[in-house]
Amino acid sequence: MSGILDGKRILITGVLMESSIAFHAAKVAQEQGAEIILTAFPRPTLTERIAKKLPKPAKVIELDVTNQEHLDRLAGLVKDELGGLDGIVHSIGFAPQGAFNFLEATFEDVATAMHVSAYSLKSLTMACKPLMPNGGSVVGLTFDAQFAWPKYDWMGPAKAALEATSRYLARDLGKENFRCNLISAGPIGSMAAKSIPGFADLAEVWNARSPLEWDMADAEPAGRGIVALLSDFFPKTTGEIIHVDGGVHMMGA
Repeated sequence: MSGILDGKRILITGVLMESSIAFHAAKVAQEQGAEIILTAFPRPTLTERIAKKLPKPAKVIELDVTNQEHLDRLAGLVKDELGGLDGIVHSIGFAPQGAFNFLEATFEDVATAMHVSAYSLKSLTMACKPLMPNGGSVVGLTFDAQFAWPKYDWMGPAKAALEATSRYLARDLGKENFRCNLISAGPIGSMAAKSIPGFADLAEVWNARSPLEWDMADAEPAGRGIVALLSDFFPKTTGEIIHVDGGVHMMGA
């Protein structure tokens, strides 16, 4: 039986745990016929261990998106493995602990959050662009930046910057047949979540407000959303944010 990603070659960042959205995106992508390659930082060995749980083997490349040398060598390493790319999954976000105190955070903390979580969407896409002469699909992960969430602090402005970055990439790369879209996922009990102080308070919002039952242990719906956007089933959708959040985004007070 053919899948919606048959023949596609996809680079996926951010596979840190079996509970991560990126892991489920990788799993569903393989099930749907894609060849994938993974990137990891700072512990590629952790990702290699988790990758063994995927349906098929996947090579892991070390990639620090703030390191220009890493970005410069990426296309060559991926070309050796897959020949080229048809899609990119950006599942990268980080803020130092100081950034989770909005009023006290230093600019250094905020700058790190912005570099890793937002600017890297542009730098990763441009590093991979030579491998995509016919264009392709770029999919990132956000957490609805329209609102000020409890405990999220400077990751909120970083996600707002990510959302804007995706729109500008969509604008500037559209003529080369690139589509740039984001999945706005509800909270998942992943490695990223565990690094946010008071994350449980955020999860309570979903328990109280989600029209569809929300399971913080189930990252597969978001993974499926990513795969749908990587496929040819959204050929003219770009600069979009698709919510996979149980419907919380549309609920009034």
